[in-house]
Amino acid sequence: MKYYIVDAFTEQPFGGNPAGVVLLEGTPFPTEALMLQIAAELRYSETAFVRRLSPKEYHLRYFTPKAEVELCGHATIATFSLLHQLRLAEGECLCHTLAGDLRIKVGEKVMMQMATPRIVATVEDTDEIYHALGVEDYHPTLPVQIAYSGLPDIMIPISDVAMLNGLQPDMNAISAITQKHKAVSLHVFAFCNDGHTAHVRDFAPLYDIPEESATGTANAALTHYLQQNGRIPSVGDFTFLQGEAMGRPSVVATRIASDGTLYVGGTANVLASGEFNLA
Repeated sequence: MKYYIVDAFTEQPFGGNPAGVVLLEGTPFPTEALMLQIAAELRYSETAFVRRLSPKEYHLRYFTPKAEVELCGHATIATFSLLHQLRLAEGECLCHTLAGDLRIKVGEKVMMQMATPRIVATVEDTDEIYHALGVEDYHPTLPVQIAYSGLPDIMIPISDVAMLNGLQPDMNAISAITQKHKAVSLHVFAFCNDGHTAHVRDFAPLYDIPEESATGTANAALTHYLQQNGRIPSVGDFTFLQGEAMGRPSVVATRIASDGTLYVGGTANVLASGEFNLA
């Protein structure tokens, strides 16, 4: 059984967000117990198991070391970038997941269709959020809002990149805040005139992810948030730089199509490969 280690949202080794990818070459999925064992052995936040159903149709299942999850953005980008490098031609593919069927556009970048985005709520009492990030007496010029594009995340503006990189997050406090607001993460961003739409950091300790180096769903939600708050156009391509503070810089691309469909994606680097000997 062939496996790969793929860094998503980067073109450099040891950058981006790593995922395991297991190619099944048309064979049925292994037992859930075995897929859990493989995911635990690879030790990444998610490992994708891939079945090819036809030249443009695939079935993916995603496992953490502890459980199966419905969808993982960076593992999807990693998978289709790998398939493109191996044999998959440019164009649109259909990807079956537990979260539903997704359109995947394969080309220079892999772009994944996201769920219809929306603003879930505005957070009025922001002091505890900024306090949990180690920021005192700060009054943002944009609202703190919960945005959704597959998962709910809290969008938090910060004045500049220096403040962003100097955050001192209290993980216990962040866990309590995300649990209270029924959100996955605090997605903190700052603007910088360097060609990227924004620089971001993402904290999801409630889900055992203190900080993530690249977060597809949260940056898709941020794209919708910025569009709704008048900071970006209603159609276009955008990029978010994430993972700098972790030493794993990642570039997450998003796109708002003319019909309003939201996509997230990027490039990926195949770092390593191997084979499980399960005989």
